[in-house]
Amino acid sequence: MTENAMSELQGMFSAHQQEEMSLNDYLYSCCNDPKMYAGIAERMVAAIGEPELVDTSKDPRLSRVFLNRTIRIYKPFADFYGMEETIESIAGFFKAAAQELEEQKQILYLLGPVGGGKSSLATRLMQLAEQEPIYVLKADDQISPVFESPLGLFNREAFGPIMEKKFNIPRRRLRTCMSPWAAKRFREFKGDINRFTVVKMYPSRLQTICIGRTEPGDENNQDMSTLVGKVDIRKLEQFPQHDVDAYGFSGALNRTTQGIMEFVEMFKAPIKMLHPLITATQDGIYVGTENIGAIPYQGLIVAHSNESEWQKFRSNKDNEAMLDRIYLVKVPYCLRVTEEAHIYRKLLHESALIKAPCAPGTIELLSQFMVHTRLKEPANSHLISKLKAYDGQEMNDSDPKAKTVQEYRDDAGVNEGMNGLSTRLAFKILSRTFNFDTNEIAADPVHLMFVIETRIRQEQLPTDLEKKYLTFLKDELRPRFAEEVGKEIQKAYLEAYDDFGQNIYDRYVAYADAWLENQDFKHPDTGTLMNKKMLDDELSQMEKPSGISNPKDFRGEVVKWNLRARAKNGGKNPVWTSYERIRDVIEKRMFSKTEEMLPIISFSEKKRDGEMEKKHSDFLQRMLKRGYTLMQARRVVEWYMRNKKS
Repeated sequence: MTENAMSELQGMFSAHQQEEMSLNDYLYSCCNDPKMYAGIAERMVAAIGEPELVDTSKDPRLSRVFLNRTIRIYKPFADFYGMEETIESIAGFFKAAAQELEEQKQILYLLGPVGGGKSSLATRLMQLAEQEPIYVLKADDQISPVFESPLGLFNREAFGPIMEKKFNIPRRRLRTCMSPWAAKRFREFKGDINRFTVVKMYPSRLQTICIGRTEPGDENNQDMSTLVGKVDIRKLEQFPQHDVDAYGFSGALNRTTQGIMEFVEMFKAPIKMLHPLITATQDGIYVGTENIGAIPYQGLIVAHSNESEWQKFRSNKDNEAMLDRIYLVKVPYCLRVTEEAHIYRKLLHESALIKAPCAPGTIELLSQFMVHTRLKEPANSHLISKLKAYDGQEMNDSDPKAKTVQEYRDDAGVNEGMNGLSTRLAFKILSRTFNFDTNEIAADPVHLMFVIETRIRQEQLPTDLEKKYLTFLKDELRPRFAEEVGKEIQKAYLEAYDDFGQNIYDRYVAYADAWLENQDFKHPDTGTLMNKKMLDDELSQMEKPSGISNPKDFRGEVVKWNLRARAKNGGKNPVWTSYERIRDVIEKRMFSKTEEMLPIISFSEKKRDGEMEKKHSDFLQRMLKRGYTLMQARRVVEWYMRNKKS
């Protein structure tokens, strides 16, 4: 196993070793392989790959979320949950830039709230940029300090027709100039262009080869040299100050030609520092801090900041030139509970808590709370209904006032998801929940609700916002959790839960079918003949706990669904949990009487006899199988019993 790992590592290293070729060989290779002169946008398109087309109309949940559209899923971004539109915008930017449209001259700007995933997206883009090779000019034993393309040696006006005819390189590809470094070497070689060679190499974040990052500094000590480089004082003993070989090409633009430069919190930087970006993006050149000549740039700038910085920058009319060079992509918070839960599970998977016990419902409860803080209060509808609708749940039956996803979005406007509590805060809450108990590292909803309430009070939010969050926690999530944990306990209490539920389902479908057809039904076990009134009485008893308002339509709907499911299931009834509407009816029928189970599930009451003690032990074992630890099972049961009494 160790040898295989070492061999694979060695193979990866060997595959990324530099390969040198003559300039002539490079040009002839360009004839049949456009990748030899591909820009960063084309290489990113190749690294991202073709998307998987998903027809959401075939999935009930996704069809409600995406309104039956066909969406694109890009494999490199598969773990960016709930960001389909953002990823599509980014992929569209690279596709248009690869087609040499205006996007190739734009700064890709990610705008979003703190903790929304902007930095993670930028990091993923830089990782992808490492996958495709670049071809860099070399003179003697020195690689170009700005990693320029060999095509920079050829002037478009003079060499355009030759390059098109002889090497199949489109004239438009000759859109940059040679660097001052290459110009000096050209003079030293007395015009002998064949003394230049070409190196195939891979961009590297580790070595800052065509991938780099810069950050805003102090207004008083940060200048353009952070981007364009400056004179290396150690070389002034050998070269005059205006000599290109005395220049230190250490700026972010110098190091990211043909690659990606990430500009963190770009609009916090002094405005004078941003000026080189204008010519670098639009003209493909910029100037250094010394008079050494124009330096080529064919890279991509990825910038990001939060909305307050963006609004401040945009409101200043003096910044119009920069604003016109920005391709804006919004990166809002996730607004779907299911995908938000995936984000938290991803975090846990990448931490030492991967094997720590996490009781059922914990992640989901946190997701519901965090997502609700990001939603705009809907008009003429409940916020919890909007929360469920955004997550793709069917709301017509549970809330007649519920709107469609599109109606909620239209009402909320384009900035929904740009405010609320951050994902980083959710991580802190989750961390505190796992480490809350001094006896075990584990998380459960009881501790989670306490941690959320404590944290919200500590955040010192505006009074009305704090009240809104705590009201949602106490009036919406707590009762919902009580209902869910009640089901968990009741399921563990019933010894043959699944068989019991299936029997009720099969009986309900048989009764409903006979009732709809106005036929008598002969009970298969007792032989009793049941007329329509008797069938209606039996069906009503099953439906009563759920408050079914229109029994005829409901029964017809269930029977039709069952017939379709039977056809796909080889003539057998489907599992009773397959259809959510009838499942809810059956569960409420099964759990309509809970008083008799309280002595069994209680940890504090002394059991009357051995049989009750055994039932309690069996109940506890089933709770453990459902994902609870012993301490969590006791805590949840005691919380549930206190909640029932109150």
